[in-house]
Amino acid sequence: MSASLASECNEVKEKYDSCFLKWYSEKYLRGLGKAGDNECTGLYKEYQKCLNVALKQKGIDKLLEEAREDNRENDTVHMNRKCEYSLVLEPASY
Repeated sequence: MSASLASECNEVKEKYDSCFLKWYSEKYLRGLGKAGDNECTGLYKEYQKCLNVALKQKGIDKLLEEAREDNRENDTVHMNRKCEYSLVLEPASY
């Protein structure tokens, strides 16, 4: 598993990663769990909280918000665009 972007969050990230991988392989892939029904949610929220604090302390939260704002219009255009290409497989004629 990879390290967190903030070293102070590594421990909780490792706990969340382990929990999620176990849930995903033992329950979700076997049809025993739903995406929104996951016992690791508490660990995820704990990791997210730790990461948000670290990003704010380093000033990265502002950079993220600026990047999101700069690309908001572009994202809207691309998220609503329908696929312009279609793949048609036809038997080869020799």
